[in-house]
Amino acid sequence: MFGDIANRTSQAAGRASTFMVAAGIIVVWAVTGPVFDYSDTWQLVINTGTTIITFLMVFLIQNSQNRDSAAIQVKLDELIRVSAAHNSFVGIEHLTDDELEEIRTRCESRAKAEKVGEASVEKAGEKAKKAAERAVG
Repeated sequence: MFGDIANRTSQAAGRASTFMVAAGIIVVWAVTGPVFDYSDTWQLVINTGTTIITFLMVFLIQNSQNRDSAAIQVKLDELIRVSAAHNSFVGIEHLTDDELEEIRTRCESRAKAEKVGEASVEKAGEKAKKAAERAVG
């Protein structure tokens, strides 16, 4: 039930009309300042209202992020599963920070080694091309 309410509320909160309503409330509050002599109660009304809304929005935003992250993770896992990538990467989001750091370091090392290998192949290809040109010329 919370997920459904959070989803609808977060969709509504992201609309331009919702922003305009919130901006309108702020304008009305500011205009009524002189009427209430900028009293402590007048200030308390906006402070309390914005604090409550901010507090509740934190939970809605976190819920939306959790859903989005889970959906992206499932999509990435499926891409890994059907590709030539290592299936051992599926589910690594459940590892500890130290385990993830170790995997990241290994992946970076492999990437650097592949880069060096590619550079060596390119260099060898250039040498072969020059040798071929000398042989033909």
